[in-house]
Amino acid sequence: QVQLVESGGGLVQPGGSLRLSCAASRSITSINSMRWYRQARGKQRELVAAISSGGTTNYADSVKGRFTISRASATNTIYLQMNVLKPEDTAVYYCNAQTDFGSYWGQGTQVTVSS
Repeated sequence: QVQLVESGGGLVQPGGSLRLSCAASRSITSINSMRWYRQARGKQRELVAAISSGGTTNYADSVKGRFTISRASATNTIYLQMNVLKPEDTAVYYCNAQTDFGSYWGQGTQVTVSS
């Protein structure tokens, strides 16, 4: 089992930046994939970015070049650096861990991009 706690959300103006954090309760290098999802009001949850245990990263087309997923193995934390934010990035962002024993979710953190 993995407990995940997100932080770092908030209100930001268009063009601004935010960094989300996700603290895991166990070693993230033993987890198959760590991911960030988001869900906007009235829409389905979508995959934003992922990082594998080997360090390979993947991004949704809508965030490529603007968002960066990274990890700090020493603190079992993953990050999502979000730059050049747009109003359409407004959503609740969720951290997810894909393990051999199941999929685990954090509670989510709200990101609002508005002037």
